[in-house]
Amino acid sequence: MSQRNTLVRSMHDLGLAAWFGGSLMGTVGLNGGAATAKSPAERLAISSRGWAKWAPVQLAAIAVHGIGGLGLIAGNKTRLVGQQEARTNTVIKIVITGLAGASTLASGLVGTKMGEHAAEGGEGVTEPGAGSSTELSSAQRMQKVLQWTTPLLTSVLIVLAAQQGEQQRPIKGLWETTLKNLRR
Repeated sequence: MSQRNTLVRSMHDLGLAAWFGGSLMGTVGLNGGAATAKSPAERLAISSRGWAKWAPVQLAAIAVHGIGGLGLIAGNKTRLVGQQEARTNTVIKIVITGLAGASTLASGLVGTKMGEHAAEGGEGVTEPGAGSSTELSSAQRMQKVLQWTTPLLTSVLIVLAAQQGEQQRPIKGLWETTLKNLRR
């Protein structure tokens, strides 16, 4: 492929890296660190404030990833028409990107609900305390799953992007290299 898509590929990859990395760090670092606060109410308040500060960056990362992805689709339309594997990968990536976006949105909405009930506290950020209301307990149980869903889905997107990069290797060059190695 002689055409370069460095800008949109970089947008795609950097946006995805920030989305994945921010989600994973938030789950492990922010929620894990906030869970060690002495006061149960402080645990949820710290986590909620941290996620609120990250939300605009997360939104920008998702937007940059999406713009980059659309640019890659436009830049590779000829390959997508002629290569079934690339089409299949792209469709799967679009579906998983939608699921990761939905997971991120749901996690944000649940986190907002948890923040509204932060004064009730909890055993941890996603573990209800003895005094937690039904509404907070429900939100914490949902967040316990959602906080891992986004990093899982975005990690799958990273693997699929790597697979697409491998699919772009020129077959002619691969064939010539294989023949050269067989002659040795």
